Amino acid sequence: MLKGITAMRRLTLVALLGLSAFAQAVVLRDDRHVDVNITKPPQRIVSLLPSLTETVCALGQCQKLVGVDRYSNWPEAIEKLPRMGGGLDPNIESVVAAKPDLVLMATSARGAERFTALGLTVLALEPRSHADVQRVMRIVAQALDVPLVESDRVWRHIDAAVNAAAQSVPALAKGQRVYFEVSSALYGASESSFMGETLQRLGARNILPGSLGPFPKINPEFVVRAQPDLIMVSESNFVGMDTRPGWQNLHALRSQRVCVFKSAESDVLVRPGPRMAEAARLMAQCLTDKGADKPRAPP
Repeated sequence: MLKGITAMRRLTLVALLGLSAFAQAVVLRDDRHVDVNITKPPQRIVSLLPSLTETVCALGQCQKLVGVDRYSNWPEAIEKLPRMGGGLDPNIESVVAAKPDLVLMATSARGAERFTALGLTVLALEPRSHADVQRVMRIVAQALDVPLVESDRVWRHIDAAVNAAAQSVPALAKGQRVYFEVSSALYGASESSFMGETLQRLGARNILPGSLGPFPKINPEFVVRAQPDLIMVSESNFVGMDTRPGWQNLHALRSQRVCVFKSAESDVLVRPGPRMAEAARLMAQCLTDKGADKPRAPP
């Protein structure tokens, strides 16, 4: 009898301790430098940034998403989720109607103050570098009550895969001078962008210095003068590239040393998140296919 009572007391104590741990609030500082108080692990999440959507799923919490932005398209598990606008034009009514415990969005997105005023918990995060991807993943893990050991395991897998992609690039393909265009309005990815960081890890050289900012708008003549060995560009942005003033003189275009990425591949390349390793493999394959044993542009 006494043993039974003792066992009951132990179970009650364990339950109370578990409830206490579950109810303990977590305070996280987001990229707005705002302290966000999360009182319990969220069960209903709205994500308004594709890289954050992918991060939630990479941490094994995809089933908690109840809405995403119009650009989130990976993994397949989110395909049927309601679309709630984009970063610049979030659908406030749809987000509120979903009754989320947590709204994930970029610092550059609109609506954070409105969501907060309506009583929603907002965590604004915007990874801009490889280190940021790891940092943001840890913050999201804490917000979702995912053990940090799991977050760190996911990051180690990503980082190791990027290193493997770098090792796959032949020595003869390294050192190429690359122009990576992210928009046909002539915005490129510079050395200080996360894409530029990936290129550097792969052994490539970027024609756009980091001093210009991560994604600078450039003059077309800048690219002509720089004469990159290789151009990386999306399928949609490649259209009409050879008709730009002076670009018929680009050796990379004339020798077809251009990697044209399909839409799905471009999505991978431009998102600083869990698929960064896949992006590194795409870039490494481009450097290998177009760079090994190929003549370089004259200096």
